Amino acid sequence: MKSSARNIPWGVLGPWLALLVTCIFFATQSTRFLTAQNLSLVLQQVMVVGVLAIGQTLIILTAGIDLSCGMVMALGGVVMTKFAVNYGIDPYVAILCGLAVTTGFGLINGLLVTRFKLPPFIVTLGTLNIAFAITQLYSQAQIIPNLPGELTFLGNTFGFGSTEVSLGTVTMLVLYIVAWRLLRDTAPGRHLYAVGNAPEAARLTGIRVDRVLVTVYALAGFFYGIAALLSVARTGVGDPNAGQTENLDAITAVVLGGTSLFGGRGIILGSLVGAVIVGVFRNGLTLMGVASVYQTLITGILVILAVAADQMSRKGAR
Repeated sequence: MKSSARNIPWGVLGPWLALLVTCIFFATQSTRFLTAQNLSLVLQQVMVVGVLAIGQTLIILTAGIDLSCGMVMALGGVVMTKFAVNYGIDPYVAILCGLAVTTGFGLINGLLVTRFKLPPFIVTLGTLNIAFAITQLYSQAQIIPNLPGELTFLGNTFGFGSTEVSLGTVTMLVLYIVAWRLLRDTAPGRHLYAVGNAPEAARLTGIRVDRVLVTVYALAGFFYGIAALLSVARTGVGDPNAGQTENLDAITAVVLGGTSLFGGRGIILGSLVGAVIVGVFRNGLTLMGVASVYQTLITGILVILAVAADQMSRKGAR
């Protein structure tokens, strides 16, 4: 019995069980919770953090972390909107420019981590502040309104039965499926896990560890750019004050989704579940009339419990 219990993949099943229990609890507290429209709203509310969490997952799988993701996203959104509105650049070109900026920031993070051997925590803490300052200076701390339809297109909805589903939600789900397949079925995906598990052993097997890390950070930056487009589409403006808490929300989603902060373990779809868990908690507590400060408190407790569970599972595996 003990042997079979150890074989249960709690790192995979745990987030799903937590989501199920959470949904059952809130369903007993509010009749509005399990309505299709409310669940669709939850997905719309988590789509930005959900996409940020894809990039964050890739980095955490390599035993790194990225504190700058939220502010890099904000800078990408300001670049997209300012280029399109203030400079009259074609909206699609403006989107590409925003993606280039966020990918460039990711590339810089990766190069600083690999070439100068700086800790990811320190590097991304620095680029967080740099991205924040550039965003505020470039936008003059002003919101950019009157956006062309191409920038807000993903905020549109379509009917699915009696429910309105956001195109941004669909985009997030498609990105997760693509990322899941790439990590599971391709050599670069296996290399990423190998680097997170044991970088020196990966190097001895011929894996170019530094190249993997630089690629991961740059790819994460690209996902932050997509998150920026989703944020712009959802709010309808370029907001220089966006992203100030999304970095912690993304890390929370990844940790709750079962990805180990020590690298090498985790499933990308778990991060989606983690993001939904946070969204469900906030939505359910709002329906119950609980103040937002308690929502933040509970989220913090969940993160600590998830990290503690990860620690215990690592000790049990030794």
